[in-house]
This record gives sequence, structure tokens and C-alpha cells, in this order.
Amino acid sequence: MTEIENRMLSDATFQAERAEVLKTWPSGGTVDFDAAVAVQAALPPEKRFALALAEADAEGRTLLQPRAGVALIREHEALLNGLSPYCDVLPTTIDAYTRHNRYAEAQEGIDRSRAAGTSLLNGFPAVNHGVDGCRRLVDALSKPVQVRHGTPDARLLAEITLAAGFSSFEGGGISYNIPYAKHVPLERSIRHWQYCDRLVGRFEEAGIRINREPFGPLTGTLVPPFVSHVVAIVEGLLALEQGVRCLTLGYGQAGNLAQDIAALRSLRRLANHYFLNAGFTDYKLTTVFHQWMGGFPEDEAQATAVICLGALVARQARATKIIVKTPHEAAGVPTLEANQAGLKATRQMVNMISDQNRVDSPDIQTEIDVIEAEVHAVMREILRLGRGDVARGIVQAFASGVMDVPFAPARANLGKLTPVRDNFGAIRLFDAGHVPLPDDVLAFHRDKIAERARAERREPSFNMVVDDVRAISASKLVGRPA
Repeated sequence: MTEIENRMLSDATFQAERAEVLKTWPSGGTVDFDAAVAVQAALPPEKRFALALAEADAEGRTLLQPRAGVALIREHEALLNGLSPYCDVLPTTIDAYTRHNRYAEAQEGIDRSRAAGTSLLNGFPAVNHGVDGCRRLVDALSKPVQVRHGTPDARLLAEITLAAGFSSFEGGGISYNIPYAKHVPLERSIRHWQYCDRLVGRFEEAGIRINREPFGPLTGTLVPPFVSHVVAIVEGLLALEQGVRCLTLGYGQAGNLAQDIAALRSLRRLANHYFLNAGFTDYKLTTVFHQWMGGFPEDEAQATAVICLGALVARQARATKIIVKTPHEAAGVPTLEANQAGLKATRQMVNMISDQNRVDSPDIQTEIDVIEAEVHAVMREILRLGRGDVARGIVQAFASGVMDVPFAPARANLGKLTPVRDNFGAIRLFDAGHVPLPDDVLAFHRDKIAERARAERREPSFNMVVDDVRAISASKLVGRPA
């Protein structure tokens, strides 16, 4: 593969690649771009994801969205219609076989699910159902629906679902590689996602606005805010270059109130800074907050408390959308009723917080200052490594450890950066690895970790990290020694 670069794909390059992508599985042969534009243009306003986000952002509302997906169309339709009264926008979570482009095995899962009378896949195999099947689903729903998945190569998935009327597509070449895959070269996944973004850009040029949402939480395990922010900003820049104009950048709950509020508030400002500096002005930016992505307590009441804490933070930080978890997170795939319970608890908390003033404090401002210093330091080095090209820069940054996602499986990720909580549960750096942060920022992290060590009367060590990973599932935030 030639060196990756952040340049819009030419029409000739895109069309040649598209001819091969649509041959990947028989359902690709039913995709027609002009027909896809007509399907999208015919969607009523209440089914347009970008419009729902824009209106919520303008009115200061926060939308609720669950995760959900089962194997068969009729059952998936029933599931989403059962969730619809409790949320504002709908998901379609894609199955694991499709995420790995293993469509033959996905088809076997569909066949076995039909025989068993219940879903034997952990999501909806949209590629196998094809444009017609996916369109049946969209037609049966009353709200906008988004594709949520985890796919390093989502080109065929994007073609089929967007042709069927899905109006939002999640993921990115970094966020759906580093946390999800082990052996996929970063250059390859970024290039495949340039195709997805160029497809969305072509819809934009045809007058159809499709929402794009990079995956914010990454591994969901003690991810420092600056790490997920840098990935979100880079994926946003890559998408904008391909013609995307509606972006939702996300952040996954870490647990400390001040840090989480600061992270969401800083994300929009930082993204606008880098987008505008890159020459982009005609875009719409919104934010999404993911409720806790780590281990949950098994007890439903305790799990509901975790959900409500996330709802409080998201609303205080004025996120445009919340990805809502359920009280059954520790038990496996949630039921419809568990999804409804999570949405109802979140709605109640959002409603109560909406009537209150925005919280500000010196602690929040300190966290904003630290996050912004960290992001600027890493982005400067990415742009230096890439000689101004963010695509080249991010590949070299991961190879050298300038960018490093904790607990990620990808071989493209160095894995030297090690996070830990401080005495109040904010995420700090136990080991910064090769990430080039300013000396005063590194000193700030060391001081915060030392403060916890004194309080716990133990030396800072990797045992703290292990304790923190397990803490929330054990009904704590900081992993204190017994």
C-alpha cells in the first residue's frame, strides 16, 4: 500500500474502488447511487438524523439513543419500535461477523436464527439483508436510525445501509481499528474509511446530509480525555477532507465529575479550533457522551446509579446526545425491558438537570486547561511527523508511541501509556510512554498520583491500575486497597 495522505479521493479512484467493493457480496449488486439519493431525499424530516441533531443543538436539548441489534428484520423492527417511545434517535448495532466482513458466517447465523426462532447473532447483519431488507426496516420506523458497528473495513456496509435510508454512520479508521482489531494496518483502515467518508461526501454534494460519528470511547477503559480527543479531531479532519459536513464527536465517561464535564466542554472548542485552522468553515459539529463503557455492577440498582451519573454529566456538559447503557450490562446482551429501564432512568435525570444552572468550578477549569495543553502538544507532533498531513502524521504517531491508546489490542498501538486514577477518581498518567506532553503537565500527573499514594499509604504502582479497572463493577470509583 502506498503511503496514506489526507487528500480527497478523485472520482476515478473512488469509482474504480466502488466497482470492486460492490462485488464483495451479492447484495452489493443491488446498490445504485442515484436510487440511494432518491431514497434519502424521500425521508420525512422526522427520520433525518442530521436534522434531529441540529434542532437539539439549537434548542439546547440532549437526545437519548440506546444500543440494539438482533439477527432478523421483523424481530429487529419490533425491538426498535419497542425502544422508540423512550428515546429520540435509534441505533442498529451490527453483528460481529459483519464487523469482520465474514458475510457467509453471518448468513449462517441468519439461517440458524430463523430455525431457532430467536436471534443467534449479537447484532443486525445489514449486508446480508441487503438494500431491500434494510429499507423495509427504515420504512417501519418513525425516528432516525444510525448504523453502529466496529468495522475496520465498512465500505460495503456503508453502501448498503445508506442506500436503504439510514441517515447516520458511526466509526472511523482509527477508532474502529485500534480498539477492535489486532492485525489490521492503520494505513489500510484509514484508507478504507476515506472511502466511507467520500461516499458520505458524495451524498452531501447531491444535497443529502448524512451524519458521521467517530467512535469516542476507544477501549472504554481508563482512556485519558486527551487521547480520545486527538483521535476524534483527526478522524474529523479526515472526514471533512472527503466532503463530510455533519460531524458528531464523542467522549466516553471516565467517572470523575469535573474531568468528564471538562472533557465534553473542551472537545467542541478544540475540534472547532483544528477544523477552522485547516480551512473548514461549512460544517455542523455536535457532541455525544457515552455512558460508562467499562465493567458494570451486577446488581441492577447499583448499575442504574452508574447510568444516572453518566446522564448527569452529559446534561451538565450540554452534550447533544447520550448513548445510554442498561442495568443488565454485567449480564450480557440486554433485553428490551432493560434497555427501556436505562432510557427511563436517563430521561428522568436529564429532565431534572435541564432545569438547573450550568455548573462551573475551578476544578473544571483546571481540567479543561490540562486537556487542552495535552491535545495541542500531541497534535503539534502529529502535524510535524506528517509534514502538515494529518493522515501521514497519525500513522507515524502510533508507530512511534506519540499516540497511544491504553489496553488496545492493535499491533499498530505501542501500548506504553498507562493510566491510573488520582485520589478523586480523575484519570492521570502513571506512565506517559512516548507521548510528548509538556513537563509541567507531566508534573501535574505525578503530583496527583502521589497525593493518592499518600492517602492510601502505599507506593504508586501498577497494582493501582489493576484495582481501578475493576473498581466500578465493585461499586467504587477509585480502586482502594481493602
